[in-house]
Amino acid sequence: MTETGKRAGKRTALVLGSGGLVGAGWEAGVLRGLLDAGTDPTTADLIVGSSAGAVVGARIASGRAGLDALYEEQLDPEATEPAVRLGVPTILRYAVAVLRSRTPEEYGRRLGRIALAAPTVPEADRRATVARRLGGAAAWPARPLLVTAVDAATGELTAFDEDSGVPLADAVTASCAIPGVWPPATLGGRRWLDGGIHSTANAHLAAGYDRIVVVAPSARGSRVVPSPARQSADLAAGGARVEVITPDAASRRAMGRDALDPAHRAAAARAGRAQAAVHAAAVAAVWTD
Repeated sequence: MTETGKRAGKRTALVLGSGGLVGAGWEAGVLRGLLDAGTDPTTADLIVGSSAGAVVGARIASGRAGLDALYEEQLDPEATEPAVRLGVPTILRYAVAVLRSRTPEEYGRRLGRIALAAPTVPEADRRATVARRLGGAAAWPARPLLVTAVDAATGELTAFDEDSGVPLADAVTASCAIPGVWPPATLGGRRWLDGGIHSTANAHLAAGYDRIVVVAPSARGSRVVPSPARQSADLAAGGARVEVITPDAASRRAMGRDALDPAHRAAAARAGRAQAAVHAAAVAAVWTD
C-alpha cells in the first residue's frame, strides 16, 4: 500500500520517541496524565514508535494494555530487567561519529560499525526480552503502526509496518537495538539498529497528518540528527497542528542519567504523569477539531 493510500482521510498521529526503559516509563506516565485531563492521544489514526516508543506504541496499538495497566506496569518493582549501561568509551565513540558525519545516514553507518564489532548477548536472547515487553502482542495491530529501525550497513531509516513481512516482535527488537549495548537484529538478511539513531522522535514520518502529538523522552538533537522540536516545527510549517512534549526539569531529575536503568522507571512514570498536566490544554487544542 502506498503512503498516500495509507494516509488518505487520516487526521491524527501520535509519535513516541526513543529513551530506553526509563523513557518508556515516562511516556506511559505522560499518556496516562493526558488521559487524566480528558484527552487520549492513543486513539490516533497513526502511531509512530522508535525504540522505547516502539514498545509503548505496539502495546497501545495492539490493545494489549489500556493506559491504566500500562502505567501500573511501570510502577511494579517486580516487572524489571537487569540494569545495563552505555559505557563512557561507547558514548565517546558516539560523539566522534557525530563530529565526523554530515548526514543521519553517515552517522548511522558509523554506529553500525560500532554495533557490529561489539560483544553483546545473543540475538535470540535479546528478542525474547523484547517479546516479553510486548505483553503478548504478537501480531501487527489493525490500525497503522510504524516501527523505525536503521540499516547498519547503509545508515538509512526504515519504518516497518504490517505490510513489511516482518513479525512485530522482530521489528520492535530491531528498533531497540542500541549500538554497543544490544546486538543488531537480523531481518531479511540485513542487520538493523535502534530507530532512535536517525532521530530521537522520527516525527517526520507523521508528515501529511493534520494533528500530531509528539512525546519524546529525549529532546536532544545535533547538527546531524534533528531534534523533536526541529522536526515538529517542520510539520507545523507544513500546516499541521503539533504539540511536542519532552521532559521538563522535574522529569529529567526523576529519569536520572542512565536511560537503561529500570530503577528509575517508576519515578519517571510518575513525573511524566505530573508533567502532562502542563501540556493538557495544548494537547486538547491540537487533538480536538
